[in-house]
Amino acid sequence: MLDKTDRELLRQLQSNARASNALLAERINLSPTPCLRRVRKLESSGIIKGYAAVVDPAAVGLRVAAFAFVKLEKNTAENGEAFEKAVALLPEVMECCVVTGSHDYVLRIVAKDLNAYERFLKAELATLDGVADIETTIILNQAMSRSVLPL
Repeated sequence: MLDKTDRELLRQLQSNARASNALLAERINLSPTPCLRRVRKLESSGIIKGYAAVVDPAAVGLRVAAFAFVKLEKNTAENGEAFEKAVALLPEVMECCVVTGSHDYVLRIVAKDLNAYERFLKAELATLDGVADIETTIILNQAMSRSVLPL
């Protein structure tokens, strides 16, 4: 599906999504028109899902991050779909992962402080239909984080 040139193009875009088409073309040794055509194909196929700025949460006042391990009352396809739609509407939820084991979901949540996280937990997350149990792990320090895939 992806050839060597596509992989290099993705590596370049992951390291600098703001690079001009001319710069990308130069770096992957293509002329600008085929380079742009490849980028558009990667976008339309869904391999490139979008472009975003990486923002430091603490710098914008979001000093608490946590993992919330959620167990549903009954883990059916219908209940899971409803839960996923509901958490997608909560801006504090940065990620929602379906997992195996003793929990059904793991959420990564950000908040201004511990009081804000507690309010979110009690007023928002715990009140969602079908939630049976929530366990929280507060992230003390993010030792590392990657957004670049090893292509």
